[in-house]
Amino acid sequence: MDAKTQSDRSRAAERGFTLVEIMVVIVILGLLATLVVPNIMGASDEAKEGKARSDVKMIAEHVRGYYVKHGRLPETLEDLVTKDERGRSELEELPPDPWDTPYELVEGETSREFEVVSCGPDRSLGTDDDISSKSRRDN
Repeated sequence: MDAKTQSDRSRAAERGFTLVEIMVVIVILGLLATLVVPNIMGASDEAKEGKARSDVKMIAEHVRGYYVKHGRLPETLEDLVTKDERGRSELEELPPDPWDTPYELVEGETSREFEVVSCGPDRSLGTDDDISSKSRRDN
């Protein structure tokens, strides 16, 4: 074997990564994923809650508009998208909440009291994670 062939082989061996180097990179990536993923998941949950809060307030405003026009609360939120004789409705469409459950209209003690509620992440009405159009101090 001449010196040129031997130096070509040693250069070829130097081009690759060792198993230890690859393992160090994998450990670093794993640590970064452990730190970053929970923050991203938390931001997604916060965004969903923010959208639900915005939606329940917007729908509650349309329920108030329905009350002004008709002198009563709608029986269901679907009444807000039902067209009248002129082809108009309070809402074009009633979106589901961010967890793909329908928003609920909950009547209060008087004929004017109500709240619009999202079931929240657990998809069950009447639990602690529900999101309501009423402010916390109203409850």
